Amino acid sequence: MTHKNAWNTYSAEDLKKLEKLSADYIAFLNSGKTERECAEIIVAMAKEHGYKDLAGVIAKGESLAKGDKVYAVNMDKMVMLLNIGDDIIGDGMNIIGSHIDSPRLDIKQNPLYESEDLAFLDTHYYGGLKKYQYVTIPLALHGVVVKPDGTKIKISIGEKDDEPVFIISDLLVHLAGEQMKKPLAEAVTGENLDILVGCKPLKGKEKEAVRAAVLKTLKDEYGIEEEDFVSAELEAVPAGKAREAGFDRSLIVGYGHDDRSCAFPALMALMEVSDPKTTSCGLFVDKEEIGSFGATSMGSRFFEYMLREVLDRLGVYSELNLGRCLRNSRMLSSDVSSAYDPLYSDRFDKKNASVLGHGLAIHKFTGARGKHGANDANAEYLGQIRQILDKHGVVYQTSELGKIDAGGGGTIAKVLAQYGMQVVDCGVALLSMHAPWETLCKADLYEAMKGYRAFLIEA
Repeated sequence: MTHKNAWNTYSAEDLKKLEKLSADYIAFLNSGKTERECAEIIVAMAKEHGYKDLAGVIAKGESLAKGDKVYAVNMDKMVMLLNIGDDIIGDGMNIIGSHIDSPRLDIKQNPLYESEDLAFLDTHYYGGLKKYQYVTIPLALHGVVVKPDGTKIKISIGEKDDEPVFIISDLLVHLAGEQMKKPLAEAVTGENLDILVGCKPLKGKEKEAVRAAVLKTLKDEYGIEEEDFVSAELEAVPAGKAREAGFDRSLIVGYGHDDRSCAFPALMALMEVSDPKTTSCGLFVDKEEIGSFGATSMGSRFFEYMLREVLDRLGVYSELNLGRCLRNSRMLSSDVSSAYDPLYSDRFDKKNASVLGHGLAIHKFTGARGKHGANDANAEYLGQIRQILDKHGVVYQTSELGKIDAGGGGTIAKVLAQYGMQVVDCGVALLSMHAPWETLCKADLYEAMKGYRAFLIEA
């Protein structure tokens, strides 16, 4: 069984739409390098399309009805969008869920130190990454610093041409004989991923003068004291903009494709489907890269609590109705796939691997080895999804995450499946997943948007 190349199916009008979506996606990537930044963009776009804050609805004691659109935000890092259809209990919801966190380096709470007239920030890596890929590349700092009085300082340093970037040093090749004999996983250790932030001493300071100079800069330019690191969330991410790639400009290279390449087309689909018969729901969550643990993750009960509030405003809340609503729902777990890479062909089962340019990638199951930690979608549900995609001319393919014993991975699918709803993973195939710079094909991004839109209309 073979799958078609999506590029061969496009009209001139399709290509125009594809390029517009790709340009908008690049802008989204460049503006949303953290989960907080992505959540802010999502909420702003939802407001433009008539969504109102569920918290405000509750505070005012307002009712909800078919046609109303609401959003809810959890700690500025998780967003739920809901477009209410005919019968939210009997029909359930058509849910598209994606995550907006990505692998990166987090700054520790007591990070700043000086060694041999060099100042560093200590980091802790977040999510699964190859540590050696983060040395010697320009890094930017994004995040927030919260003062004791509640003042929140937004930080973004290293993205503009007139701003400094940051770097992690590596051992020069002339002295790296022993290092280069080590396995890649051991050549650079987690504790050595410390970011170089300065070497100029503060005049008049005798001890730790470089560290003192960095602290002075932080205070003078950003209003940050050393103690403020305790209540800060600062992320070191690759500096620079996402770019078109290839002579034909058919690819996009950027930081954070996993999973913003799925979150963005899901958001676009939700904005385009204005009056769905069945309630549409978009979930954009945090902490997927570390197992969906924490208050802003899919593993939290925020979604369930907000759904209770919606049912209450609709005048139909009961625990029985809540359970029926969730059980009668369907979900696309919108997460990326690993694309077949001919340079590393021995890691893939070629006939069951997704290929760049071959459209939306569907995973019946994820997990590792013996499907451990997987959601395994029902054949009946896959039949329904196939029918929907075929009806709307969506190019799609099936995929697994490499050879059976080569590794594996999970998504948020298994979390929602606990409610008894139908769930399947489907998303965009990537090269170099979890690297500082990942690669996707524009055609796959476009087919993902088409597929998500068709699901919201037909499921």
